[in-house]
Amino acid sequence: MSEIHTIDEYIAQFPKSHQKQMKELRMIIKQNAPEASEKISWGMATFVLHKNLMHFAANKNHIGFYPTPSGVAHFLDELKDYKTTKGGIQFPIDRPLPKVLIAKIVKYRVEENKTLQKK
Repeated sequence: MSEIHTIDEYIAQFPKSHQKQMKELRMIIKQNAPEASEKISWGMATFVLHKNLMHFAANKNHIGFYPTPSGVAHFLDELKDYKTTKGGIQFPIDRPLPKVLIAKIVKYRVEENKTLQKK
């Protein structure tokens, strides 16, 4: 397979079951971080606003959403129904995405990056 250069290409390489959630996640990010640019970084879909804002990646049974450690820590109480790591959240393929919660996380990270940029 040729090298992946865009998020469209990244999404297209996965099964339709994964593509639906990945497209939804991308849309939520774009709606709540309209100034962010897209790229592929570390083999994942990446959004950048002054610096890395967040990533997402497909896995066998979940979509990994990586809003950095601060983006996970700030919302831990609301993420109790999902498996989390220091910097990531696993959204199972067989469950709907928590769209409102994702939007809140994206908005939080946008403000955080903008604040850090001013310093």
